[in-house]
Amino acid sequence: MFAVLLGLAAPLALAQSGGTVENIVVEGAQRIDPETVRSYLLIKQGDPFDPERVDRSLKSLFATGLFADVSMRRQGNNLVVVLVENPVINRIAFEGNKKITDESLNAEVTLRPRVIYTRTKVQNDVKRILTLYRRSGRFAATVEPKVIRLPQNRIDLVFEIDEGAATSVQKIRFVGNKTFKDSRLREVVRTKESRWYRLFSSDDTYDPDRLTLDRELLRQFYLQNGYADFRVISGVAELTPDRKDFFITFTVDEGLRYKFGQVALDVLLKGLKKEAISDVLEFESGDWYNAKSIERSIDDLTNRVGQLGFAFVDVRPRMNRDREKRTIDVAFEIAEGPRIFVERIDIVGNVRTQDRVVRREFKLAEGDAFNVAKLRRSRQRIQDLDFFEKVSVEQIPGSSPDKTIIKTQVQEKSTGSISLGAGFSTSAGVIGDVVLRERNLLGRGQDLKLGTRLGQRGSQIDLSFTEPYFLEREVAAGFDVFHVTRDLQDISNHSTRMTGGAVRSGYPITERLRQSWRYGLRKQEITDVDAAASTFIKNEEGSRWVSEVGHSIAYDRRDSTVSPTTGYVVRLSNDIAGLGGNTRYLRNKLTGSKFFPIGDEYVLSFSATGGQIVGLGQDVKLLDRYYVGGDNLRGFATGGIGPRDRTTKDALGGEWMYTGTAELIFPVGLPAEFGVKGKLFSDIGSSGKIEPTSDIVDDTGSVRVSLGAGFSWQSPIGPVGVDFGVPVLKESFDKTELVRVNFGTRF
Repeated sequence: MFAVLLGLAAPLALAQSGGTVENIVVEGAQRIDPETVRSYLLIKQGDPFDPERVDRSLKSLFATGLFADVSMRRQGNNLVVVLVENPVINRIAFEGNKKITDESLNAEVTLRPRVIYTRTKVQNDVKRILTLYRRSGRFAATVEPKVIRLPQNRIDLVFEIDEGAATSVQKIRFVGNKTFKDSRLREVVRTKESRWYRLFSSDDTYDPDRLTLDRELLRQFYLQNGYADFRVISGVAELTPDRKDFFITFTVDEGLRYKFGQVALDVLLKGLKKEAISDVLEFESGDWYNAKSIERSIDDLTNRVGQLGFAFVDVRPRMNRDREKRTIDVAFEIAEGPRIFVERIDIVGNVRTQDRVVRREFKLAEGDAFNVAKLRRSRQRIQDLDFFEKVSVEQIPGSSPDKTIIKTQVQEKSTGSISLGAGFSTSAGVIGDVVLRERNLLGRGQDLKLGTRLGQRGSQIDLSFTEPYFLEREVAAGFDVFHVTRDLQDISNHSTRMTGGAVRSGYPITERLRQSWRYGLRKQEITDVDAAASTFIKNEEGSRWVSEVGHSIAYDRRDSTVSPTTGYVVRLSNDIAGLGGNTRYLRNKLTGSKFFPIGDEYVLSFSATGGQIVGLGQDVKLLDRYYVGGDNLRGFATGGIGPRDRTTKDALGGEWMYTGTAELIFPVGLPAEFGVKGKLFSDIGSSGKIEPTSDIVDDTGSVRVSLGAGFSWQSPIGPVGVDFGVPVLKESFDKTELVRVNFGTRF
């Protein structure tokens, strides 16, 4: 520092002496060439000794960050520059870090080996490391940089880290909420209170970024439940004096709850009739206000108008709020949008996945009229591929005002998996399986899977391959090869073996309607027939070939295929066997489900299935019939109802069947992250033969009904389901089952 002061005082001494600089002498330079040092100076050989230029030269050298100390002095008519070079970093190390890996810390700091060391850069990196720890909830962490000096002006830089304990969230409080309890709002926000069962979660550690997300989640929750005036006044996190815990307080203003008032369509496009688009609105007057429903309606209207041939569409909702009546009138103004075309679609970040795999998911093509709804849908389709960790789709200006460029940035993730499974079900017993799968084969988006399952009552091995865009069209095509054995001794005193394969294809007709076709050829065998088995089973012992063509069409308007809460799905399937092989039949099946949200987290659903199989010139074989009971009719064992041999009690299967279920899913009061939900259900069903049966067969075709309750648990070892069913209408020859258990895991 003393040298620096001398250097700063030098301009004054130089100014008093006057004269011209004859030479510039550089002392102390080791790695840096003297000419490089002279290039940074603002005074040159032949210039007068100007104190201002000398001062600026001194500052210029310091600003390079190459020197720990710089001084200047006059020696005759020479200007002498004395340097102390900053050391070069030989190695960077981290000590004391356990929760965050060296790789993560290295990615965060800016200093690197063979880079010039400066205190400013080190302090900035210390701040970066502390920020990283605070994001992981460790506000008590400290970082101390240490320098180990080495020969040749080199150093080792060591960051000594004391991670401290995780700063947990002790309590989350809400102020101003009247409609929803604190416990319900705690389920909405991402941040959670610290509890013993959150060992594998970081949501109970404080993260300021997550707190910002929580404010938005609260806003969305209230807007979807009718509270259009809702706002989060503040979200405050208070750190305890010992820096171990946080107390978080959200102050909210719920406002009034609104219903939809008048819902109208204001069509400004010439040639477009309201009747052609009015059916796409998913809400009506009198429904509770839901901001999400408005967003979805904008997308649906834009898509429908686009399908009717209008390329440039701008859909904007106009809302009129009546606080006295607590209603919100919504009018969708449908006008011509700006004439903008897609100039180019750029895809970056994909190292393994081919461009065409991403490009074909776009609902827009280069040269098309730009459409915001289609852009959002395209982004969702790319995310649904599940090939990428992150997906960013943005619109940037093109080469002219009427053109736009769509920039898509992705970050790939692993798509290959080896999964081992273990589980138990009442019908199959103990189960173990191994599945090898690659969902993005060679970066082409193809799905290849090889699986094997060994069970207490059967085994299975199958190979499947799917090309999602066969011949570069939106047609999914693939094949399956399988070998399955089943032990049905407890049900019908025999075992079965099935070997075969199938080819299949499916394609969307509309966004919600999908059609599929399938051809399969399989060899079916009835083996190990017990001596006490039914005569009907003994007569079919042996093998036969089934050549089957299948068709299905499904219309799906559920909000989720995994855990639906609203909407419905209908599926019709038809199978015909007899184009080859020695088995001939026609099988038709219709299924449907409807879901109703009732209150908060309560979902009521109704589902029904009906099927019939008819032999074509021959009787329907045992293995092709319907076996009702178990998962599709709780309270009864697998194959527990339907035609049964009166003597041996073997299940013979039915040629027609129907089942129906009414089920209520509800929370059981445990924290949401437990994943436990209760259910109440009533099942109804029956099965029988089309023609009158033999007098040695029990077959009434009567209605069976059961009532029951159960729960489902998304446990750390996989989904667990337990159902307790009690038959209230049954026949004396039916086989019942009080408890049904299913659980399994993947790891």
